[in-house]
Amino acid sequence: MAFESTEKAKAYWSENLRLMLSLLAVWFVVSYGCGILLVDVLNTVNLGGFKLGFWFAQQGAIYVFVALIFVYVAKMNALDKKYNVHED
Repeated sequence: MAFESTEKAKAYWSENLRLMLSLLAVWFVVSYGCGILLVDVLNTVNLGGFKLGFWFAQQGAIYVFVALIFVYVAKMNALDKKYNVHED
């Protein structure tokens, strides 16, 4: 990966870290927040015969994690193209 300048390299990694931190925040909110802290509130809603808090702790978090992988790939491909370090 060759950057045109040091400034562009710093900007790239800054955006990369910001993206990772935002996705990690979503991961934390879904896994810890919805799966542990908000489980009693979410259990008042049923989804497919199961309480929503249980569903988030067992299945929903996994779906969100997989979705985060696809979001990360799409955003990183766009970031690579923006800084002209993409692979063709």
